[in-house]
Amino acid sequence: MEHRLDRIKKELHAQSYKLTPQREATVRVLLEREEDHLSAEDVYLLVKDKSPEIGLATVYRTLELLTELKIVDKINFGDGVSRFDLRKEGAKHFHHHLVCTECGSVEEIMDDLLDDVEEIVQSDWGGFLVKDHRLTFHGICQKCQDRICKNCEAKKLATKQV
Repeated sequence: MEHRLDRIKKELHAQSYKLTPQREATVRVLLEREEDHLSAEDVYLLVKDKSPEIGLATVYRTLELLTELKIVDKINFGDGVSRFDLRKEGAKHFHHHLVCTECGSVEEIMDDLLDDVEEIVQSDWGGFLVKDHRLTFHGICQKCQDRICKNCEAKKLATKQV
């Protein structure tokens, strides 16, 4: 984690920003909970545990700055809540997600699935230059499918017994 924190500090300095204690606390929470896709409020509550003096507005400003500098990606899965996801080191593009419409779980797809699509878009739409892309699949995760199937089986059994 310290290695990534140092790299983020260098990225901030390269853009004439400092890694203040408040920014560092925010980045540490994102690093510690990287797989969680936290909202600004989630980040704030976790940062506040470590730095009680920090305010919600400071966390919001920090997240927006990190988003602007492409250190963090701001994502929305269609539920009206913005979430923040650290961009993987060396990642050329935003990574993709699988979102379960039943339980809300989020899985990451680290493979870049759209290289061919980008080439088609760039060549077929007047030389449009693709800078980034986002792909989110909405569906039902395996756990929810299993739960739904178990409920269906239980209903069938109950119907047969009546």
